[in-house]
Amino acid sequence: MSNSANIEMIPKLIPLFSQPNVMYRCSWGGRGSGKTRGFATMSAVKGYMYAEAGISGVILCGREFMNTLSDSSMEEIKQAIKEVPFLNDYYEMGENYIRTKNRKVEFLFCGLRHNLDSIKSKARILLCWVDEAESVSQAAWDKLEPTIRGIDDAEIWVTWNPEKMDSPCDKKFRHEKIYDPDTGELIGVGVEINWRDNPRFPKILDRQRRLALRNLTPEKYNWIWEGAYNQNSDAQIFANKYVVSDFAPDHTWDGPYQGLDFGFSADPMAFVRCWINDGNLYIEYDCSEVGLETDHMSNFISNRVPNVNQVSTRADNSRPETISFLKRNGMPLVVPCEKGKGSVEDGIEFIKSFNKIIIHSRCVGTKQEFDNYSYKTDRLTGEVLTIIIDKWNHHIDALRYALEPIMKAKGSFLDLL
Repeated sequence: MSNSANIEMIPKLIPLFSQPNVMYRCSWGGRGSGKTRGFATMSAVKGYMYAEAGISGVILCGREFMNTLSDSSMEEIKQAIKEVPFLNDYYEMGENYIRTKNRKVEFLFCGLRHNLDSIKSKARILLCWVDEAESVSQAAWDKLEPTIRGIDDAEIWVTWNPEKMDSPCDKKFRHEKIYDPDTGELIGVGVEINWRDNPRFPKILDRQRRLALRNLTPEKYNWIWEGAYNQNSDAQIFANKYVVSDFAPDHTWDGPYQGLDFGFSADPMAFVRCWINDGNLYIEYDCSEVGLETDHMSNFISNRVPNVNQVSTRADNSRPETISFLKRNGMPLVVPCEKGKGSVEDGIEFIKSFNKIIIHSRCVGTKQEFDNYSYKTDRLTGEVLTIIIDKWNHHIDALRYALEPIMKAKGSFLDLL
């Protein structure tokens, strides 16, 4: 499209909208990220592209509840259109409508909870963008997806601020890559975007953010501004045990220790390198990828972690054939971990026994897991249970494998001092 150069886009959104032939495009994160404006702009761009191609239909903009148009994304889309001259020239906008001047494409706004059945009878839906999707029920998703049948390559876009780890939206869409469970085909892409990713992050919002950092609990701040879940700090497994800070290991430190967790289906492969010094655990490097083929694994890791083959890497022992392949193809020092009954709980307690866990700022995936790795809470009482939720634990599993030989010497790191 010749006019694309006139569109300013958040850099992290560019790959999301550049990926061809996917049904789902998803983005989640905290306040001030600019994701809503980015999706509003691109929905108008898609409307332009459809109309120019002679394709007629509706762009549906939905939220769980919408009593009036003021509750919808209409104003956000209008402002996005006005900011781009060729879009402003291409659309006509009134108090209650947005449509292309050739009347090929029209925006429709609705609440999914109460209006979904009536949507089925509308003109064919070319694109559906669900904003504030955290609260959308599973029943609404079940009805919505078959409704988006306007054209073969119709798309569903989803944006939300996470709140609950087990929300229908989060379970379905919070993935960097979404695959068809039957064919393995890539059908969706997603990205987390927060305030620091927004080049146009307003100064007034930054002032509010800094005040929140000073006045709110870390858990509440991370929920509002960093895309973390709104969780009970008592349920967070590593609450108050870790910080993010840059560091450089030296020859007096113990390590490095390296661990590798293999991905399954939608789960990522995850690698970590860590060190020990002065009673603290330092996590220096990590990397992860969903859907990574075994024959690409060693190159993927070595391109992101320097000198990976200078020390052994302990890997998940449930995949002996993968370990054998890696030993012959680029990672000769990879060895299986032992694991065993109670290894998850023992590993967590061992990691918690360090005075402090320092996560390097480049280890974004590990930090995200430490933010979200939690015990289950009773749905009715809110009581924190002793059951560990099997989620947000791939880098942490790799960390347990890396530290296994030290952990087996004693049950607590402090016992080794």
